[in-house]
Amino acid sequence: MDKKTFRKICIERAKEHRNVNTYKLDKDLNKILFDYIRQEKANTIMLYIPLKIEVDISALILKLRKDKKTILVPFMEGESFSLVKYTLPLDKKQFGVKEPKNTNKYKHKIDLAIVPIIGTDDTMRRVGFGKGFYDRFFEKNHKRINKILFVGREYCVSSEVISDDHDVRGDVYLTAKCCHQKSYLKRKLRV
Repeated sequence: MDKKTFRKICIERAKEHRNVNTYKLDKDLNKILFDYIRQEKANTIMLYIPLKIEVDISALILKLRKDKKTILVPFMEGESFSLVKYTLPLDKKQFGVKEPKNTNKYKHKIDLAIVPIIGTDDTMRRVGFGKGFYDRFFEKNHKRINKILFVGREYCVSSEVISDDHDVRGDVYLTAKCCHQKSYLKRKLRV
């Protein structure tokens, strides 16, 4: 199986389950993420503003703002993005992505990057929507990011290595039902 076919299978799986108790699953995952951030003592966190198919982390963003954490989100720039501090209001941009009006780029260390994922393989490299935005961002900025955590609504792992060397490699893969680290991926259900 190639990456394109795998991506299509994972997206279909996510769409099928999008309306099946997603509110509760997302709420559970928000709690797990908040606890993980506290455990890691992360103060500067890269997040994303969710699309409908992704885990809705809006409640997590609100909670972290109340805790006075530095929250960074993508700000689209051509074929990649830079990070800016999360501020309201948000504008809708290309691909339906929302982003702050703030254009002041953040160039310092990041304790934790929480990245949406469609699926992965044994190499723990990200399979996303296929546009390469995250790959290009992490290629330039990986040295200033301490830890990368993938989140997905559905657990989707390929039984074959389908990722490329340039794909972002994560440290942890979370779904609402489980936490998966690289060694654990080998024992779980595959696509």
